[in-house]
Amino acid sequence: MRISEAFKSSPLLIVYLCSGDPSPAATPELVRRVVRAGADIIELGLPHSDPIADGPTIQAAAQRAIAAGMNTDIYFQVAAEVSVPVPKVFMGYYNMVYARGLERFVQDCLLSGITGMIVPDLPPEEAAPLKAACSRHGVDLIYLVASNTPPERQRLLAEETGGFLYLVARPGVTGARNDLLPDTGELIHRMAGDVPKAVGFGISTPGQAAEVIRAGADAVIVGSVCVDLIARGRIEEMESLVAEMKRAVKEAGRERLS
Repeated sequence: MRISEAFKSSPLLIVYLCSGDPSPAATPELVRRVVRAGADIIELGLPHSDPIADGPTIQAAAQRAIAAGMNTDIYFQVAAEVSVPVPKVFMGYYNMVYARGLERFVQDCLLSGITGMIVPDLPPEEAAPLKAACSRHGVDLIYLVASNTPPERQRLLAEETGGFLYLVARPGVTGARNDLLPDTGELIHRMAGDVPKAVGFGISTPGQAAEVIRAGADAVIVGSVCVDLIARGRIEEMESLVAEMKRAVKEAGRERLS
């Protein structure tokens, strides 16, 4: 499913899971549970030994997944097994993509049902070859933008992104936080335009999710809080949290329209 189709009925809830954590065999069922609970897009992380954009929670998940045998070949096998009626998006680092070969990697994304790619360490100035491969296969290459990104670069990223623009809610790495920074709302308004805006990094409660939707975001991205609950074996609690997040997102969307 293309990402643009999902955004026809925004606001959306996007959930990140680390593929292979706690094991490659467990990932498809975890994804199905998250989608049943209300996720509109699934971000499937490819574990990496040096995940520079991720905080301790997802770093630990990546280490568990690698220890459980996850690699790029198995990642695509697992992704292909995940049959869900929502878009699947790759999230990982460029050297994994480069090592496999750009054309092959994008083809494998499409063959396994992945229609979007987030590569946090790939700047747009160096992304032309990958973007060309994505364009040939109908895969969206998604860029991230932060509040401290210079204005000219923010405009460039908004113009170049595909699917949606990933707004980073706070500087630094991923990880659950208790509050939102005041400039998150300013960033959402500053990036007004046709491209959908999804806010991630630090979102961990239904209240925070509702807050960013009320501020004008088209989607909320939740990751570390779900990964942490999976690590502690609290799967039903993770499902309940996703369902609460979805209700909060929908309700905030209705409030915005009223």
